[in-house]
Amino acid sequence: MKVTQEKLPASQIGLEIEITPEMSKKAYEKTLQEFTRSANIPGFRKGKVPRQVLIQRFGSTRLKAAVLEDLIDSSLKQAIEQEKIDALGNFQLRSSFEDLIDQFEPGHPLTFSAAVDVPPVVKLAQYKGLQVQAEEVKYDSERVEQVLENYRKQTATLVPIENRPAQLGDVAVVDFVGRLINEEATEGEEDGEQGEEIPGGSAEDFEIELAEDKFVPGFVTGIVGINSGETKDISVQFPDDYVQKDLAGKAATFTVTVKELKERELPELDDDFAQEVSDFETLAELQESLEKRFREEADEKLKANKEQALLKELVKHLEVDIPETLIKREVDFSITQTAMRLGEQGMDIRKTFTQDIVSILRDQARPEAIARIQRTLALGEVAKLESIKVEADEVEAKVQTILADYSGQDVDEEKLHQVIEEELLKDKIIAWLEENGTVELVPEGTLTPDPEVAIDADEETEDENIELDPTDATVDVSASTVSEATE
Repeated sequence: MKVTQEKLPASQIGLEIEITPEMSKKAYEKTLQEFTRSANIPGFRKGKVPRQVLIQRFGSTRLKAAVLEDLIDSSLKQAIEQEKIDALGNFQLRSSFEDLIDQFEPGHPLTFSAAVDVPPVVKLAQYKGLQVQAEEVKYDSERVEQVLENYRKQTATLVPIENRPAQLGDVAVVDFVGRLINEEATEGEEDGEQGEEIPGGSAEDFEIELAEDKFVPGFVTGIVGINSGETKDISVQFPDDYVQKDLAGKAATFTVTVKELKERELPELDDDFAQEVSDFETLAELQESLEKRFREEADEKLKANKEQALLKELVKHLEVDIPETLIKREVDFSITQTAMRLGEQGMDIRKTFTQDIVSILRDQARPEAIARIQRTLALGEVAKLESIKVEADEVEAKVQTILADYSGQDVDEEKLHQVIEEELLKDKIIAWLEENGTVELVPEGTLTPDPEVAIDADEETEDENIELDPTDATVDVSASTVSEATE
């Protein structure tokens, strides 16, 4: 069998394959025998149908199509093995299948063309001496104080107020009725006269914290200064971007009666407080744990900023044609991960992931899939050029540490080994790039936020929601790793 190779764009190899007369005849005879064994034609026993009757029943075109499907598939596999081609995924037929059917004659040669994806050739125009900027992330000691203060507020006791008016920080129990203000007075009415009551704009025994960012702008500040038992009309202006479009930009008056005022009595910052909000015995231990968490969090963010800056610059110097097979695999992986997450949240995946939705998701996932492949290929090329490797004992040590922390959980150890090896290798490559390049640290907010950084920031836990669990008192960099291995 004669095979001619041709290099194509997008990391493909074109193959022109000449099938010998012997191969075409053998394939035709094989297909006829298969049809003969399976054909159920009245008047003939299975396996005893004459060839001419068989051809007349199924048609010459259908038989040739069946022959060609088998012949193309088998000859392509043979050609790939013969030429020692590292093929990715399935082949693409470049010749017209209809034309091949017309040309095919048993016992005669046949030539067809196909293409296969192959691993891309990766070139880095530069990878040494990269010069980048990364935002510096410093540990902020005030975050510990903010967390402790938030927990003091959450565990505070509400004490009735009797001898002073309302002020910011109090909790008020109020009755209120809201009415829109007529912007255009009709005849006999004065400008600014109250109009219709706002649907859903009234309540009784409503408890509200007197914080400036609560409720409609002007409502809370209007309550400030009112004594318990007093009533006051408070004028407000709904914002132009208010969620209820029929109220956006309109003026209104709320008649508010303060029925009760309470203030928070905060607990003392002492060991008893620490024991109430956490499993730590002393306040010092709690503060030390929080400080350690925030220091490590700052270190991790700084590390991520450096990594993203180096990768972004490295990819600029990457020259590669990415095969469609790799892109499709990465897109499929992304969609599968999304489906698994939604399924874990109780969503019916079969109903949600319709053909149209999957098509939209593919289009949306494609750019980031290509970006991930580019980063992976670039890092792999640096590792190859600089002989950067991860030793088996390094991987095993990390794996055993994680397994000890997650004992009792169902972890795929084989996958865990793979993920750990990839993480350790990436860390080594990034460290090499940093050592052999220049990373200039600039103040936070200096650089335009990267989309990935913005996503990470949105997903961060707010200080006031931090769980004070001693088992989670430090940043666990292996949590995502275990998540991947348990999926």
